[in-house]
Amino acid sequence: MKKYRHILILLFCLCSYGVSAQKIIEYEAGMGSRNSDNPDEWVLYGGVKATHEGMVLYADSALLNMEINDFTAFRNVKIVLSDTTFIYGDQLYYDGMARVVDVWDDTVVFIDGGTVLKTPHLLFDRNTNTATYTTWGHTTKDDRILDSREGYYDANTKVFHIYRHVVLQDSSALLKTDTLVYNTVTEVVDFTSPTHIYSDSTTIYSECGSYNTSTRYAYSTKSSYVQTEEKILTCDTLHYYVDREYGKAYGNVKLRDTVNDVTCTGRYGESDQQRHLSFVTDSALVFFVYEGDTVFMHADSLFVTNDSLQQFQSVMAYHHVKSFRSDVQAMCDSCFFSVPDSLMHLYYDPVVWYESFQCTSDTIDLYHGEKGLRKVLLKTNSLSVEMVDTLKYNQLKGKNTIVYFDTAGEPTYADILGSAQMVYYLTESDSAGNLSLIGVNAGMGSDMRIYFKERKPDRLVTYGNPDMQAYPIAQFPLDMQRLKGFNWKDSRRPKKWMDVFKW
Repeated sequence: MKKYRHILILLFCLCSYGVSAQKIIEYEAGMGSRNSDNPDEWVLYGGVKATHEGMVLYADSALLNMEINDFTAFRNVKIVLSDTTFIYGDQLYYDGMARVVDVWDDTVVFIDGGTVLKTPHLLFDRNTNTATYTTWGHTTKDDRILDSREGYYDANTKVFHIYRHVVLQDSSALLKTDTLVYNTVTEVVDFTSPTHIYSDSTTIYSECGSYNTSTRYAYSTKSSYVQTEEKILTCDTLHYYVDREYGKAYGNVKLRDTVNDVTCTGRYGESDQQRHLSFVTDSALVFFVYEGDTVFMHADSLFVTNDSLQQFQSVMAYHHVKSFRSDVQAMCDSCFFSVPDSLMHLYYDPVVWYESFQCTSDTIDLYHGEKGLRKVLLKTNSLSVEMVDTLKYNQLKGKNTIVYFDTAGEPTYADILGSAQMVYYLTESDSAGNLSLIGVNAGMGSDMRIYFKERKPDRLVTYGNPDMQAYPIAQFPLDMQRLKGFNWKDSRRPKKWMDVFKW
């Protein structure tokens, strides 16, 4: 047998003299003969082994064309490209001049280290060291499974470029797209087509970005959103860490709490599911339905929190705060809104507008009920102002003021407590219902109580040695017309929700 193989090798060398020595396919076989129909072709069988420029091919039988230096193999085909790179199949055609391997089978197997690609048909270009498939490919590496209609693998860079009906999955995530680049070393995928990444209770969508399958970090630069069971975060550019349930968002940020119907918008935002916290800044806005009405709040920075059961807990607003609700509007430097306590706490130069009244003090607390306001507390340097005309204003001033409302959200009375002062214009109506000014009540007392009727002051009671006087309009002293701290700010009052952005 050894003598017969030596004869075959010698005949092969003599017959292939015209082929460059650098490209000659060398072989061994148990038996062989010339093809009677083509004298340039050898028919080999019985444990065929061929080598060409470092590549080794095995098969049960083969055809070797001496003239054009190509090789066709059948059954149990195995190709050894390196110590770690192999191809297995049923049939093979190898062009020795072009250095391209064409393998087909029910399942062709390509192995490069820990990467295993299976496909019905595979082309391997030895010049570029790339494997290409066009009739579905199924790849596994560690616990990752990669499927697509077509693609190619670069054995130099260990990178897949795959297209059409792409699915990448492992034990923690499922990715679907149409165009994908997957680096099997860094375990990072890049995509440039609509892509969904499903992970536990999280869905990430992007039309251009990347995903690290090892660290589970997603980066998106186009049409980005993240959806969990409770929230949807949309933006232009997204950084999302799946394991931490934490995302950073840039550009046209919108974060919606679908459970509590709370929405935050801005140009930058963060969502931290583990801390139950949402944050937006740069044109930040939060709006939510509360007690049957929508509250809109703007600030430089907004923080929204939920409890461990994902129930809406609070809003913290810092700097240049304005809020709008149909029945009450407010402005301050900073604000804290507690949902369980139904309390909005405003501090640092707060202003509250209710109906025709403007209220100011060092801090203001608004307590809400089912039908609207339940109580308003003006703490320290309280001053309530109502315009009569552009030159005349009703004013109530004291150390503290508490305004009480009934269950329907209508004001019933207000207590001005400590150093109470008042300027109040008296009116009367004619038969046609037209009002006219008839005088002014002004003075002070330790405390005062004012009763409301149809949201208008109706009756005043003073306590503690009051000093009250009535003046005709023309004789009301100029220096008494404005109480200390008077500052009419109606031009800064938000008349509609969009005005919260106007500072």
